[in-house]
Amino acid sequence: MPSRAGVVPEKIDSATPGLMPIEPLKDIPENVLTILDALPKMKSEFIKSGKSNIILKSDILFDLLSSASSTKAEEYIDTIMSIHEQVEFKKGRDIESIELNKASPDFNSWRLKRPQSMNPEREPGPISLGRYLGGGRSGIPTFANAPVALTPEDLIAGKVDVAILGAPLDMGSGWRDAIHGPRAMRMLRRGTGGHDVSTLINPSSVLNIVDYGNVAIDQLSTERSVQEVRSMVREIAETGAVPIIIGGDHSLEYPNVAAMADVYGKGKVAVVHFDAHLDTGRGRVHLLSHGQPIYRLMKEAHIRPEDYIQVGLRAHYSKSYYEWEKEIGMKYHTMAEVERRGWDAVMERVIKEATESTDYLYVSFDVDVLDPAFQPGTGTPVSGGLTMREAIPIIRRLCAETKLVGFDIVELAPALDSTYVSTLNANSLMFACMTGIAMHKKGITEKGYISELSSEHGQDDYYGDKK
Repeated sequence: MPSRAGVVPEKIDSATPGLMPIEPLKDIPENVLTILDALPKMKSEFIKSGKSNIILKSDILFDLLSSASSTKAEEYIDTIMSIHEQVEFKKGRDIESIELNKASPDFNSWRLKRPQSMNPEREPGPISLGRYLGGGRSGIPTFANAPVALTPEDLIAGKVDVAILGAPLDMGSGWRDAIHGPRAMRMLRRGTGGHDVSTLINPSSVLNIVDYGNVAIDQLSTERSVQEVRSMVREIAETGAVPIIIGGDHSLEYPNVAAMADVYGKGKVAVVHFDAHLDTGRGRVHLLSHGQPIYRLMKEAHIRPEDYIQVGLRAHYSKSYYEWEKEIGMKYHTMAEVERRGWDAVMERVIKEATESTDYLYVSFDVDVLDPAFQPGTGTPVSGGLTMREAIPIIRRLCAETKLVGFDIVELAPALDSTYVSTLNANSLMFACMTGIAMHKKGITEKGYISELSSEHGQDDYYGDKK
């Protein structure tokens, strides 16, 4: 794809994740070239190589050099080169990686599963943790008040449609309390049962839903944690069940989507990514954080850029981020587009894009896509986001009108909300997705289906649309 002037898109391939080529400076003014050509060759080539961009953006550098004497210009460049030498990696001076103690007898204990021979013998299948036959809120709290499953054999024997997995990873976001998202959603449970008012469908009556427990997390290593998450999500998907992963921070999108590619094939899964932020950070010291999962997935070729659809963007990124995404073929829908086109039009466009390019769909929902008025309990809120009345219908429709293979809710930080509203909304979004999956299972194919019984009393033709 040809680049526009001044924009050189980085090629997305399966090379080392996070490694960004340094592009030579473009469009250097003639007067600046004259100054550079008069300098020693090493200094001139350093600037022309683009390495100075790490320290000083080219437009600022050009302004400085244009108004400087030759002596002052060389002084500026000497300073930039000195700073660059200090910040770049130097073998022998800098630690290449933080070594783990491989001699520790506990090296893998954090993710070692208890052998089945140590468990009581039982027939495979989901296990109810309710104490009373009437169900309700008794017994041990679980996601959506569902029974528990512990093994793939349980999922297969129970013909499970949806397995909800907790993934309390927090290190990738800098410890903002996402670690407690799964616990809060289990404890509240409100918003996850009964009939959906728009469709009059009770997901729990249509679907076999289980709580698959929490995946093991090494809270001192995001990299170690995500490998176990990927394994567990893949374990669920290989049984045919839809994994719903409850985070935890948005680093989880990387192992979740990678697991979908493992099971369904690379280039076969599209992703709709709800977020206030682009999450395409690249060239950073760490190869994964809650601001980089999309880039890493594309860099490792688990998913194609053209199969990524972003919704709700509004954080304060420079135009270069959007230019880069446009150049490589990503689809993005900002709140500026919502302001210009209206939510209904944008929602229809997103659903169309999600159903036309691949066989399967994964939905990743960062709760900070919601306006802070609805979701104060998140680590990086941004004003001007979606309302719950906008979020619920699009989630329900995406989960109903596509071949959904996975869904996650991330960045819920309950300690940042003195009420239970943030957790209630997260549960309500999970319920909307389960409603959509139930609609898909029942064969409801009408786009944007709404029950006539619940949407009006039907005793007159007030709206003039009765047949």
